[in-house]
Amino acid sequence: MYNILSQIINSLLYKAVFIDVDGTLIRKDHSLSEATINVIQKLKEKNILAVLVSARPLSGIEPIAEKLHLLDNPIASLNGAYIADKGEVIFNSTIDVDITDSIHEKLKHYNSTIIYYQQNEWFSNSRTYYTDYEQRITSIPIKIQSFSLTLNGWRNARTGPNKILIVSEEEVTNEIQNRLRGEFANTINVSTSKPIYLEAMNINASKVNAIKFLADRYNIKRGETIAIGDNFNDIEMIKFAGMGIAMGNAPAAVKAVANHVTGTNNEDGVSAAISKFIS
Repeated sequence: MYNILSQIINSLLYKAVFIDVDGTLIRKDHSLSEATINVIQKLKEKNILAVLVSARPLSGIEPIAEKLHLLDNPIASLNGAYIADKGEVIFNSTIDVDITDSIHEKLKHYNSTIIYYQQNEWFSNSRTYYTDYEQRITSIPIKIQSFSLTLNGWRNARTGPNKILIVSEEEVTNEIQNRLRGEFANTINVSTSKPIYLEAMNINASKVNAIKFLADRYNIKRGETIAIGDNFNDIEMIKFAGMGIAMGNAPAAVKAVANHVTGTNNEDGVSAAISKFIS
């Protein structure tokens, strides 16, 4: 009886659900299940805020948000470095251009694909399998051009990238991660979204900071939030939320910090989790 009452009470408390996209909301084939679409609609009917929080650029999230009828809700893109709400940009955090230049110089020694994201534009100095792969999830064409041209453009505009994506073999990714964390600990935030994907943002940009920012904007308390994710860049938001949920396909380290582990992204894990904690 206590457990039933506890679940009912908790279901009345939650006012916002923050959901990762790849490996969480969408299935392995990048599709949305009917169960997922239906459960998001139930959140809207209950006036519970549903927010997509992703490493993807905004242009790569909006088609998914449109299918879920969430374009009127906030969207946290580029790991929380670029947040829009009803079409208005409400948070835009960039990496200092000199730090970006320094990172680029250090990465020259590694065999990796480097992609720079700035708002809805993205750049790389060469086309690779990984730039082609990322192109499939966004409608905006990548700009293949020299890094110096990209850098000079940012200098003239007095801006910089919101996110740097570094793709290498897993061992190399770990080596680069340790190096960047050691040399830029006070200026950038670094985490992996896949074993071979390393993402660098301004120190103030992260998924958990996006949740804090939006919760404050909507006057929602920490205990009234749910966060659902599947990878290392989701750990802090899962730990922070009132109810942190890890996907069944998440690594053990992600599951270890969660309050609850749901099914995989191919088993409607998001739908199951939301249905469990929001009556």
